[in-house]
Amino acid sequence: MKRYVVLVFAILFAISMQAAKKERVQETDSLGRKIKKGWNFGALPSVAFDADLGFQGGALANIYYYGDGSQYPEYIHSIYAEAAYTTKNYGIFRVNYDSKYLIPKHRLTLDATYQPDAMCDFYGYNGYQSVYDQDFHKWKKDQSKMGDVSQYQSRAFYKYKRDIFRFAADMEGTIWKNIKWNAGVGVLGYMIDECDIDMLNGKNEYNPNLPLADQKAMNDQVEGLYEKYEKWGLIDRHEAKGGWHPYLRAGLTYDSRDQRTCPTKGIYADAFFTYTAAFNAKYGQQADAGYNHLQFNFNFRHYVPLYRDRVTFAYRLGTQNNIAGKSPFYMNTYLNTLFIQRVMYEGLGGANSLRGIMRNRILANGFAYANVELRAKVVKFDIGKQHFYIGLAPFFDLGLITQPYDLDFEVVKASYAVDKDPLKRGLDEYFVLDEDGNLDKSLVYMPHMAAGVGLKVAMNENFVLSVDWAMSLNKQDNAKWANFYIKMGYLF
Repeated sequence: MKRYVVLVFAILFAISMQAAKKERVQETDSLGRKIKKGWNFGALPSVAFDADLGFQGGALANIYYYGDGSQYPEYIHSIYAEAAYTTKNYGIFRVNYDSKYLIPKHRLTLDATYQPDAMCDFYGYNGYQSVYDQDFHKWKKDQSKMGDVSQYQSRAFYKYKRDIFRFAADMEGTIWKNIKWNAGVGVLGYMIDECDIDMLNGKNEYNPNLPLADQKAMNDQVEGLYEKYEKWGLIDRHEAKGGWHPYLRAGLTYDSRDQRTCPTKGIYADAFFTYTAAFNAKYGQQADAGYNHLQFNFNFRHYVPLYRDRVTFAYRLGTQNNIAGKSPFYMNTYLNTLFIQRVMYEGLGGANSLRGIMRNRILANGFAYANVELRAKVVKFDIGKQHFYIGLAPFFDLGLITQPYDLDFEVVKASYAVDKDPLKRGLDEYFVLDEDGNLDKSLVYMPHMAAGVGLKVAMNENFVLSVDWAMSLNKQDNAKWANFYIKMGYLF
């Protein structure tokens, strides 16, 4: 059977080579760029930095096939592989394939990814309705620099353990000119648990001189926000430990961009529905608890050339909302997308959505977002046969909630009243309350905003290294001003 699969793939691959050829091939394109031909291979250490994930170390490789160069800077085949780990115990193990020629006149992407995350961010529900207190999780050796030492609980207070497996296959075909249909199938597997504080800390944070048994006993008393939400009934038992979710996706796109990786003009817009099923081996069928759900996504990107291909005004508008059923909390941290290109598509907050705002700061059933960038290619040059440019891109990011969680706060107060946690604080230190002691709904729809600037180093218009700095405009979203992100590619 394997031989037949390999044979079929080889035949399709050979056909795609012929489909990509044209009778006449120029040495330079319309912009004067030297045309790339044949195979191009690039391998680099996967060295990066993320304000939320820490320093990253590993390796990555990207293989492009340009054929005779007639479609350059578009590629015929792209294969990307990466394996890396960060200093905050976040792992990346991924293989991705992308082509518009393997199946002639149809774009196909395949992605297989495993992401272990020992400290996934969790800041509660409904954005500003949940209080963020950095004293809960930030310990400083110089206690005089802390606001209130007695507030400290654990550096993992706003964390939980999350491992994700993802497989996705997406296909695109043309309806008429730039209007295309899209269909996709895949599966998402979530393994959720509380953080292993003993593993993360090594020894007790309060008194490292205690005997090991006493250290572990004290660590066992420390609860993170995830555990509190589970105890107070805000996280249902059916979703508390994760689940497996096969999905089907279908929609329409309009694409008039001049290229996919570094577009300088055109529009990309998509609208699609995603139906997600659910099952969980530990707690039985999540479907029985209503976790089968339907979501709608809309995404609009516009690239406006201001000066040839050197200066581009780019912006993105998007939204994701539940149409039917119930989405488990951990899936509301996932931004649905067609044609997976990044390692992870977190919800609102972090390097892949709202730079400068803490990862997954905005957790709700539905949300909207906007990103605005001014992209300038400052310097262009060649090294050997490779074409490079260095660019700058100041940006502004915004996100807001469209579908908040409808929380039964009376149940929360009843559960809180019998909670024996010795480190618990008043409910007003976890939630924003009104004068009557109920949840304050006035802050739910307030926008979350951040601004910054990016440095871009690009090779052959396809391989882009991004170094972004950003700062949130509200300390409830991030109290730090020095938030850096070193990633591959543009945000959109």
